[in-house]
Amino acid sequence: MAEQDTTEERTEEPTAKRLEKAQEDGQVARSQELSVASMMIGVACFLYLFGGYLITRLSEVFVAGFTFDRKDILSDNLLPVAFGAHALDSMLVVLPIFILAVLIALGAAGILGGYIFSLKSLAPKASKINPLSGFKRMFGTKALVDLSKALAKFSLVGVTLYLVVSESFNALVSLGFMDLRPAMAEAGDMIAAGTVLVTLTLIVAAAIDVPYQIYEYNKKMKMTKQEVKDEFKDTEGRPEVKAQIRRKQREMAMGQMMDAVADADVIIVNPEHFAVALSYDPSSNGAPVVVAKGADFMAQGIRERATEHGVPLFSSPTLARAIYFTTDINQSVPESLYYAVAQVIAYVFSLNSLGPGSSVADKPRPEVPAGMRYNTDGTLAE
Repeated sequence: MAEQDTTEERTEEPTAKRLEKAQEDGQVARSQELSVASMMIGVACFLYLFGGYLITRLSEVFVAGFTFDRKDILSDNLLPVAFGAHALDSMLVVLPIFILAVLIALGAAGILGGYIFSLKSLAPKASKINPLSGFKRMFGTKALVDLSKALAKFSLVGVTLYLVVSESFNALVSLGFMDLRPAMAEAGDMIAAGTVLVTLTLIVAAAIDVPYQIYEYNKKMKMTKQEVKDEFKDTEGRPEVKAQIRRKQREMAMGQMMDAVADADVIIVNPEHFAVALSYDPSSNGAPVVVAKGADFMAQGIRERATEHGVPLFSSPTLARAIYFTTDINQSVPESLYYAVAQVIAYVFSLNSLGPGSSVADKPRPEVPAGMRYNTDGTLAE
């Protein structure tokens, strides 16, 4: 069986449960090229807009760092403080770049697979330290694809960089004849513009890598037919377990139904094969409601429970079968049976209201419409 599972092809689309479990394990589609391209292009655009200012500020920090007062040199306490202040100034100059890079990297990482925090992905795995698995990763198809992508990206960036430098070569040479401050500002603008052009080529790498990563992720998540069957069994439950659950549910429903018999107003019986328990609230405008019903042994149990709690029994085979076959539990009796049921309810209520020495009302004979007369097997009587 194990050999069959390992050789069986994964042809089925992943289920929602498998995808959810993969996310819990930290397995989602990720594109490193998309994150790198977004971060590099964002930083390059930032440098293009503010590169001159940053270079000027950094040059001012360097000039100030190499300018010392006599008291700073001769004092062992002031010199470290001066170095610390200059280091802090330089860090504050480049801090916006680092913050922007982190924000873009976080934003780009969530575009493809979303944001997931999973400790399982950080847990050590034996496959990561297994030499055989390591060789498979080094010489497998994925390693070959990664190497091809790296070479293609390196070639693309290298050619673009060569073209940018060739185009700006004369401008770079002219920087040597300019004053320091304008030369630094011009150099910053040139570097930023060149960086933007070079990093824009990373869009090509990202455009190729994103569909590939989605394809690889979907391929990895695919399941065999046996895995789908096993997951369905685990999700829906095995047949024997489901049968036990249904049996318990029936037992609970029967128990609740038998408890409702004690609060019923009348039990209409067949007299032996069918029994229907009705409840009616005179203060409401609703029709009588069926709170319990049963046939054969269940009908016998309803009659016994009614006798224990003093609920009156009314024998009317035709009406009992009509209600039994047309009305479910907790439903109102059909409108066509209103008059027949009303006769029974009125008779029962009149019995309950009689005092000592009162005469008993005549027992009604409720008439059931022709279309509501059923045989004991549930077929309509002719």
